[in-house]
Amino acid sequence: MTFSTPPSTEDMEGMAKDALDNLPEEILERCEELSLLIEDIPDEAVELELDLDDPYDLLALYRSGKEIVPGVEHKKAQDDDVLILYRRAILDLWCETGEDLTLTIRNVMIEELGTYFEFSEDDIEEMSARHFQGML
Repeated sequence: MTFSTPPSTEDMEGMAKDALDNLPEEILERCEELSLLIEDIPDEAVELELDLDDPYDLLALYRSGKEIVPGVEHKKAQDDDVLILYRRAILDLWCETGEDLTLTIRNVMIEELGTYFEFSEDDIEEMSARHFQGML
């Protein structure tokens, strides 16, 4: 996809939905009920909650509607869970790296979901490095 202007929220939502369908299987199997939301930047409440110095540093945020019971090994997204992707920060990262925007969005999603579902850093890195699974 080529852009002459920055992708809109709707454009990024479409790319994120496509990326969600093509995530590594070990993440995908935990995201059946997950909703996606694209916002430009974190609101003030999120900035305060996470003590952000710069709202443009936050690429994504997983919000769970329910607490996970301690000791549960496999977390799964619930119907009120949402992955929020922050458009402006992702666009800044895209400009800095020069990577394909779809790949950038996919890697941001893998990082946030992998962290939330408590995969190791090595596992997250391996999932991000894998073949792009047919998205290009």
